[in-house]
Amino acid sequence: MSDNMGPGPGPYGGAQGHGAAPGWGGWGPPPAPKPGVIPLRPLDLGDVLSGAFATIGRGWKQLYGTAVAVYVLAALAVGGALVLAYSAVGDGLHEIIDLPPGEDPSWDQAQPLVVALASVWVFAVVVLLVSTAVVTAAVPAVLQDTVLGRPVVFGTVWRRAWGKVPAVLGTVLLTGLIAVVPMALMMLGLVALMVSLVTSLDGDGGGGAGGLAALGFLGVLATAPVAVWLWVKFSLAPHVAVFEGQGPIRSMRRSWDLVRGGWWRIFGISLLAYLMAAAVSFAIRQSVDVATAFPMAGTATLDEGEDLATFLVGMSGWFALALVGQLVAQIVTSTFPQLVNGLLYVDQRMRNENLAPVLASAAGAPAAAPGPQPPAPPVAG
Repeated sequence: MSDNMGPGPGPYGGAQGHGAAPGWGGWGPPPAPKPGVIPLRPLDLGDVLSGAFATIGRGWKQLYGTAVAVYVLAALAVGGALVLAYSAVGDGLHEIIDLPPGEDPSWDQAQPLVVALASVWVFAVVVLLVSTAVVTAAVPAVLQDTVLGRPVVFGTVWRRAWGKVPAVLGTVLLTGLIAVVPMALMMLGLVALMVSLVTSLDGDGGGGAGGLAALGFLGVLATAPVAVWLWVKFSLAPHVAVFEGQGPIRSMRRSWDLVRGGWWRIFGISLLAYLMAAAVSFAIRQSVDVATAFPMAGTATLDEGEDLATFLVGMSGWFALALVGQLVAQIVTSTFPQLVNGLLYVDQRMRNENLAPVLASAAGAPAAAPGPQPPAPPVAG
């Protein structure tokens, strides 16, 4: 399989597979070929989950190595931005800290700090988005080889992923816009609810804020289902961008077409994958919290310099452990659901476009001759 995954002759390209072969007469169908992590036939839930875990087993070094490199570089970039910001406004920060009690800083004193903080925040958001796009692109780059049973090479994965980052970033940004309206309405409802509670405690009634809070929460109930429906429809777009080499808009249109007829199935399996990743991430964070809580609980009173030095060394170790735990949790939540979605992309193409013979041919495996095809399911979602 070539690295060019555009809509050409490649096994994941836009061209459809070959037509169905004659049936098997009175004999049962032969088993589907399985050159890689999944059998080359329509997948059930067990096939998808086992394929995701098998992909981790075969390509964890390349997948997690890419994720670690990307997130560590992102952390270093944000840390460097913080250092630059502090070097630029550190004197002003100390002036504000040293103000006499009860004296508020002037706007001239606070303005450089606000600008520096806002600049670092915007830079951090951009770095996080780019990092997420790289890791998201690395998942289908690994799946390209594991589905076909080929060795996963780090350099190949990195080249495939990095070349598709702009398109994947575009799909991530456009898909993220779906959640803007429900999140804005949720924030409106929460802020209005807090204002209503404060004003009611002061005896001012707070009826107007309470109505605004109710309006915000009702807006969430009205827009959240639409947002979820659209998110599922576009959930395969990052994988289209990598597998087929499409741009952001075409990838989203292609995802819309691929999801047709399988919305509920994709929604259920994707939701399960996100819940599994969230549970593992929560367990990792809780383990780190427990590991750091016991040593800190037993810390002696710091009266001597030696005790302070020991405490600082211990704090450095605990801080490093917390960072490692956070990194591992982030990698789990950013890779496993995308692995499942990538396999759902392959599954939808095998169901709707008879991709299995093309994949079998690319893997050098004999394709199972499909029998009479069932009628297409009714369009849903």
